[in-house]
Amino acid sequence: MNDTFMKEKPVLPLILSMSLPMVLSMLVNSLYNIVDSFFVAQISEEAMTALSLVYPVQNFINAAGIGFGVGINAVIAFYLGAGDHEKTDQAATQGLVLAVIHGVVMTVCCIAIMPVFLRMFTSSEAVIELGVRYSIVAFAFTLIVTVSMAFEKLFQAVGNMKTTMISLMCGCITNIVLDPVLIFGYGPFPEMGIEGAALATGIGQALTLAIYLVVYLLRPIRVHIRRQYILPSKKMVIKLYSIGIPATLNLALPSLLISALNGILAAYSEVYILVLGIYYKLQTFIYLPANGIVQGMRPLIGYNYGAGEHKRVSQIYQIVLCMSGIIMVLGTAICLLIPGQLIGLFTHTEATIRAGETALRIIGAGFIVSAVSVTSSGALEGLGKGTPSLLISLCRYVVVIIPTAFLLSRLFGAVGVWNAFWITEVITAIISICVYRKAIARPAEPVNGQDEQRIRAAVDSPARLCR
Repeated sequence: MNDTFMKEKPVLPLILSMSLPMVLSMLVNSLYNIVDSFFVAQISEEAMTALSLVYPVQNFINAAGIGFGVGINAVIAFYLGAGDHEKTDQAATQGLVLAVIHGVVMTVCCIAIMPVFLRMFTSSEAVIELGVRYSIVAFAFTLIVTVSMAFEKLFQAVGNMKTTMISLMCGCITNIVLDPVLIFGYGPFPEMGIEGAALATGIGQALTLAIYLVVYLLRPIRVHIRRQYILPSKKMVIKLYSIGIPATLNLALPSLLISALNGILAAYSEVYILVLGIYYKLQTFIYLPANGIVQGMRPLIGYNYGAGEHKRVSQIYQIVLCMSGIIMVLGTAICLLIPGQLIGLFTHTEATIRAGETALRIIGAGFIVSAVSVTSSGALEGLGKGTPSLLISLCRYVVVIIPTAFLLSRLFGAVGVWNAFWITEVITAIISICVYRKAIARPAEPVNGQDEQRIRAAVDSPARLCR
């Protein structure tokens, strides 16, 4: 099947076929933190608070790994579509080398800063000790995380989604099984407490990487890691970072937001820090299907825009917006109907559950309107307009919400922070519509020759997923 099906196949089935593998992959990835949190919550509330404080740094590590992996994926896909196998191998090799460097640097830096980082948000020595103990073990696997992300995007670039799914699933199942065993010391295993949660996650991540390596060695793919390309090429490094840095920033902004909000909430009570941490673990599952659909939309909207199919671009955008809106309606309903039960998965303290119920009901008011900014940002990325997309993310995660949360907290206490979420979503939705309309107002250039080759290169990898 050639890639013309992207402008010929009915839009709704096309979006679903492109999105499902993305949703499943993101679901598996998100389970790591959720499972850790569920079992750590059984240790103590202090342990759960420590995990919440460490989470922004963990999220930054994942953002750096995934974001740079997106750069590797895009560059490999470009050269595959162009038929330049030498450049393809060079991109894969140098991308992997840079991923190794990132892993080593982040391991050293993140472990070193954790005591100071934790003291910025809490004065509890028990929480600080638990956070340091967890982070030392968890961050020792940073190199494995960055290399694993590089291989994940490498396999996706050649359309081998099956290997990615199997690897992630095996790692996740291993983590789920080992979490209670290592935390509470079942059978011959010692009781390791919070370090056991970190070790279980690390072992799961190591297994994922091991499967990638075994498959790569036993069933060679079209892209190869070659020794002669290890030394960096300036042009290739610039190309990798030019895509990887904006993607990393988009993914890392929530870490900055969480740290800023933790600083604001610390002035009131550590209970609110815990509630914020629990919310971000729960909202992962609420936003996950919408984000998966948006990922499936990106190559479709980019291809049709480049092909001059502006009516179809509008149709794709509107359908994805409606689908995201429906998902957010369900998320809002869940948060309104059973907030106590959701918070109760991570704590048994009545005061924390009551505070969490209030937070979920207030924050949930912004879920539906957030579909506009999520869809618009993803559509702009699909159109290759990274700067407008980053602008929307900056408004949503920094420019609007942080000062709004600070101001409202001074007026209404911690509840003001929860209200800042829905206020930000409304403002960002308005900005998103304006930015998106301005960005697509200029007609696309006619597709010919080299331009057509670039479009095909950009969509070649994800297009294979629905074949």
